[in-house]
Order: sequence, then C-alpha cells, then structure tokens
Amino acid sequence: MPFSRRDLLRTALPALALSATATLGGSSRRLWGQNATEDVPVRTITRGPRHHWFAYYDKLQFDPQSRYCLGNAVEFEHRSPTGEDTIEVGMVDLRDNDRWITLGRSRSWGWQQGCMLQWVPGSESQVIYNDRGADRFVSHVQDVTTGERKTLSHAIYSLSPLGKFAVTTDFRRINDMRPGYGYAGLPDPWADQTAPREIGIQRIDLESGDVKMLVSLADIIDVPYPGGFGDGKHWFNHLLVSPDGLRTIFLHRWRTAPGRWSTRMFTIGLDGSDLREINPGAGMVSHFIWRDPRQILAWTRHPSAGDAFYVMEDAVSGTMEAVGSGVMTRDGHCTYLPGNHWIVNDTYPQGPHREQEVYLYEVATGRRVSLGGFRLPPEYKGEWRCDTHPRHSPDGNWLCIDSPHTGEGRQMHLIDIRRIVAG
Repeated sequence: MPFSRRDLLRTALPALALSATATLGGSSRRLWGQNATEDVPVRTITRGPRHHWFAYYDKLQFDPQSRYCLGNAVEFEHRSPTGEDTIEVGMVDLRDNDRWITLGRSRSWGWQQGCMLQWVPGSESQVIYNDRGADRFVSHVQDVTTGERKTLSHAIYSLSPLGKFAVTTDFRRINDMRPGYGYAGLPDPWADQTAPREIGIQRIDLESGDVKMLVSLADIIDVPYPGGFGDGKHWFNHLLVSPDGLRTIFLHRWRTAPGRWSTRMFTIGLDGSDLREINPGAGMVSHFIWRDPRQILAWTRHPSAGDAFYVMEDAVSGTMEAVGSGVMTRDGHCTYLPGNHWIVNDTYPQGPHREQEVYLYEVATGRRVSLGGFRLPPEYKGEWRCDTHPRHSPDGNWLCIDSPHTGEGRQMHLIDIRRIVAG
C-alpha cells in the first residue's frame, strides 16, 4: 500500500512522546514491564487474531525517523513452517494509531529470523526481505513509498552499513542443520556432504546483483581445530557486517551429536582476504554484536572468566575483556545503544513463571536496569519459541520486543527508555 514520501519523512518522536498507551482489541490501557526496577511504559503495537513479530535483534527494524516499525504477520503458531506457508511483511505506523501497513508476502521464513526483513541502511524508504522463487531463494528490495520492487537472485543475511552490499550463506543448509533459522521448500543439494565447496559466505552487490564467494565450508575446515571435527556435518550461520563495511563476522558450526554442535567465530574482509579466527579453540560462541569496527561483544568461553560476555579484538590473538561480570551472567541477545554507553540484553525464560527479562546495562557504572519480565507460556519452545530479541530505534530512545505475554500470541511491544538513558 504505497503512501507519500512526505508522510514517511515526518518525525515520529513528538507523537511517541505523548503516550505509552496501548490499543488492545478496541480498548486502551497503560502497560508496564512486570518486575522492572523502574517504571517503564510498554506499548503493544500489534494485535490479534494474527500473530506478529520482527525476529532477530541485529537488524534495522525502525526507519531513520523512528516512525515506522517493520514486522511479519502469520495466522498460526507452534509448528514448523512448510514450503507452502507464507507470511505477510509490513510495518506499523507509530503515529497513526499503530496502523498496520502491508508491504508484501514471503515464502522463505523461519520463526527465529523471519525473512530477514530490514530497512536498507542509508535509505529513507527502502526495505529488503527474502522470498522463494521457482528454484531458489531470492530477495526483494522494495520502496515502501512507491511500491517499486527489484528482485535479487540470492537471499540475503546481513547488509553493509551503507546499504551497498549484503552477505549471505545457504539457507537450505541451515534449515537442514538447525530448523527455525533456515527456510523450508527447497532441499539442500549437498545434504550428504559434510563440508561442500559450493556452500560458503558470499558477498552480494545490491546494485548489480554480482555474487562473490568469500570462503567455503571446504576452506573453513582447512583451519585446524583442537581435536578435529570427527565426521560432523558443517554449516555457517549468523553473519553481520562490521560498522565500517570492510569485514563480516560469521559462525562456523558442526554437529557433534544429535541436537548438539560446536562453534567457531571468524571474520573476513568483504574482498575475501584476511580470514581470522576470533578466540581460537574456545569451541563455544553464541550471540554477538560489533561494538565498533575493531571490537566485538560476544557470549563465549575463555580461561580468564569462563562463560561470559567479552569484548574481543577482531584479531586472531587479540585481547579479551569480560563485560558485566556478576551482572550480565547469562547469554542473551546483546546490542549497544548509539554511543556505546548502554548495552541492551535479554534472558531466556527464568523461574516458575518463565519470564524473559529485558534489561539495560550501563557500561561505565556496571548498573543493570530491568525493563521487565515478559512471560513465555510453555508451549513456546524449541524451534517456535518467542525470544524477545530487543531492537532499538536509531536515536536509542525506544526498544521493540516480540512477546506473547499479553495472551494474544506473539505480538510486538514498544518500550520507552528515554528517561533511563537520559539520566
């Protein structure tokens, strides 16, 4: 549904400042994060009967003016998607009673990362998302103002900060190895091979569509690992381009037993040069984010502090410093607010009520501010669990999370953190 560029470019902030009121089923009420250390307004911005979510935490969900908030909509929950299931992609107008605006549909998606829907960096009106063509996964670059759309011959994973390039890997392989992150509908043609040369980390030029292989699975297993890989089957996952657009980070995983795997973290230049293993030999890396072009924050393992969050240099033998010791003690979906003064993080379900806590960590003081515990009913588990995956607005004043705690299935919720981060 195209709309005017003038509407798109109006700032959202004055309207957002008026109220934290949520409209739910025709009634309005003010919500608050349960068990928060401070009163934090929480506004539900999508409604049933359909289920809405954005998915991963390291993508641009808000437009540059913080007026429009991207999301996905689906009619069912609690099962794996099939190749016939589609989702609607759209956005919420935060200045127009949280109105849902449909942008398109996708046949390539998973519960944990959706269809990689995100704003194209450097653009006021372009988004990108993955879909399935006749014989391959593709991506669409779409202008939300005009409706004009260009289709690329590959699905994308992550974009460079200037929006010129994307990096990707094979979603057929991911779906085979870890459902929930890949896409159903097309089989892995190399499913019987442990590390095929045809699967790798690729760079895509968003203008020309040209594709370059940066490193393959066959290449990565040539980098030795203590104890070897056995007969484990390998895949790549979790790609993210550095803030200066020169390098990409990714995880190399291989199966060690049914439902279990080991992980290594690598970075490589977008020209395919200078492959580096970060924290070699750890065998465990989970969620991460670039802190700046030379440093990475990640949950990993190191003799200095065991399993913890560390800030690590993008270097084979770089320094590592534990972050949030005694405060950020569990793995979560971590990002920095603009300026790197605060880290946003969450937890997996805790306690008898299965609450997922969303919180802020002030880097300079070590202060942790809880934004609330959001209950995750027990039917949300495994592949179709609903992690909160907190995402921040470009100015760092707002967070958006996915959660089913209101009883309407997974929906998107806006958290006002202005008073905290300005204090």
